Amino acid sequence: MLHDSQVEAWLREDLGHHDVTNEVPGETTGRLVAREGGVAAGLDAAERVFDYLDVDVTERVGEGRQIDSGDTVLRVAGPAKAVLRGERVAVNVAGHASGVATRTRRAVDAAREVDDDVRIAATRKTTPGLRELEKRAVVAGGGDTHRLDLSHMVMVKDNHIEELGLEDAVAHFRERVSFATKVEVEVESPEDAPRAAEAGADVVLLDNMSPERTTEAVDLLPDGVLAEASGGITVETVADYATTGVDVISMGSLTHSAASLDYSFRTGE
Repeated sequence: MLHDSQVEAWLREDLGHHDVTNEVPGETTGRLVAREGGVAAGLDAAERVFDYLDVDVTERVGEGRQIDSGDTVLRVAGPAKAVLRGERVAVNVAGHASGVATRTRRAVDAAREVDDDVRIAATRKTTPGLRELEKRAVVAGGGDTHRLDLSHMVMVKDNHIEELGLEDAVAHFRERVSFATKVEVEVESPEDAPRAAEAGADVVLLDNMSPERTTEAVDLLPDGVLAEASGGITVETVADYATTGVDVISMGSLTHSAASLDYSFRTGE
């Protein structure tokens, strides 16, 4: 849920203490228009911005819809002052989220050309304060959210292993988690993949390996243990990793490197 406090923060950041620019009388209409093709996302957040300002949203397209340049994705009607105050925030959140969704869709399509079952997932490499927006955009693009936060799954990473050792780290966290919580272990060599599985990992993260070494690691894992590939994987290389037999490919670039989709906002039309 997008809370009023988040919308308030967005608007406060943009309007400041004395907004003279938008002191425009009367009523108006407005529409958010795509200036390039992509996947629509963040329109629910844009709608919440206008709702907060008591502007009526009269039409909007669904999250995840493929859109073309020139498409109107959202229409509003209300006091001109309020419409103009919500304009930039709505454009920014929708543009950023749609960029994430568009990049995700490209990655999913590239991977599915090789393997219909492999999942494309996001990571926790999100913008502080915008994780919900970005994770929802990943879903709109056909991807998987992965962990929403640290409480959703234990991931035993290189620093944990450095401090505790692989087997002891897994045992340490196994003693502390609910039966419903999965444990994932990050490894950096094929040889450590079966070690992680034997120690009790539900998921083994094959980190920063080439597609060839990733395939080698997958072949060493027992049935029932999920394999995830991650580390520097891009839209251009995701298909190579989809051939390896992994169940999940996680990509930080879905959120931290997505270009904003270009939208414009026009009033009085």
